[in-house]
Amino acid sequence: MTDKITASLSLMRRLPPNKIEQNLNGLLNLIPEETDELLQRVDQPLKEGTDSETGRKYLLCDYNRDGDSYRSPWSNKYEPAIDDGFLPSEKLRAMEVEFNELFDAYREMYFEGGTSSVYLWDQDQGFAGCFLIKKNVEGDRYVKNGCWDSIHVVEAVENDSKTSATYKLTTTVMLHMGVDRPDLGDTVLSGSLTRQSSLTSAVSDIKTHIANIGRMIEDMENDMRSNLNELYILKTREVVNSLRKLHTGPVQDSSHIANLNAAVLGHGKVRTVDSEV
Repeated sequence: MTDKITASLSLMRRLPPNKIEQNLNGLLNLIPEETDELLQRVDQPLKEGTDSETGRKYLLCDYNRDGDSYRSPWSNKYEPAIDDGFLPSEKLRAMEVEFNELFDAYREMYFEGGTSSVYLWDQDQGFAGCFLIKKNVEGDRYVKNGCWDSIHVVEAVENDSKTSATYKLTTTVMLHMGVDRPDLGDTVLSGSLTRQSSLTSAVSDIKTHIANIGRMIEDMENDMRSNLNELYILKTREVVNSLRKLHTGPVQDSSHIANLNAAVLGHGKVRTVDSEV
């Protein structure tokens, strides 16, 4: 990794997460020779496309891009169309179709909306894949606008007999929430979190790659949702509460008020009246 890439990644980690695209474009203008490397290393909010053949939405990322075209997981075709775009092998494509249908059901069950996509590609000793979910929120009761982007990249390395595999999972979640309410004002909360995990498991007709990877992704997302709640939501509330108190002054109990009244009355009894002087 070059010094320019190291410095750029360090800078991106310190800039506002809700301005990733703007900040990345600024870096690309400064060091255009590192464009491909930065686009591969910096996760950006996912964008949606629509398959012209099936009418179904899919997500655009660097893993289904070839030049300026993007491959749809539903039709396996690039849009705009190109002649020599990368395509998975026939066996892997069949797995990709099954992954997309199952991951679409997973998204609907956990997120109740949004868009999901799965892209697989062949490797020498197995395969790798990218599992994507995007959920937008507009005009919710508590959130004016918000977005959840989760990017799961999995590498599966099979043993020689193909009876077991080692999986390496890297997950990045990007969260953005905008709140605009009279009692809270205009507030924006955003952040990103990246975690890694690995698993070695048997592979058979019953315990398939789909089952192994699906369990890893489900466990990782559940863990990261909890971490995001603790790191961003609860910590932000703790900081705000330490800076601003809801009550206007100290609260005095009845005994304290009674002592003050007694002191005033006692002082009045011994005080000389001006007219008696």
